[in-house]
Amino acid sequence: MIAKTPPPPYWAVIFSAVFSGKDGENYEKMGGRMVELAHQQSGFLGYETAQADGNAEITICYWDTEANLRAWKQNTEHLEAQRMGREAWYSAYSIRIVKVERAYGF
Repeated sequence: MIAKTPPPPYWAVIFSAVFSGKDGENYEKMGGRMVELAHQQSGFLGYETAQADGNAEITICYWDTEANLRAWKQNTEHLEAQRMGREAWYSAYSIRIVKVERAYGF
């Protein structure tokens, strides 16, 4: 599903990762919890996610301001998910933070 975002500017976190295949049950639970928690955060606009061959995935989440995006990064439960990702769930990942200046579609 394509996230419904307001007119720019707004911020996006692009999270690309390769799942290690370890601890899949807890990984799925934490992923669901992160979606639930993000929806409760001030400034959260929505997200998009996709899976690819080779356990690759990409998730993009959208935020109204950089300050709200930074607050999400420091959320206690999100910090724990980040730690588990580094220690167990991902064999590789990349995070890119962008300011969306222009957006269009139909």
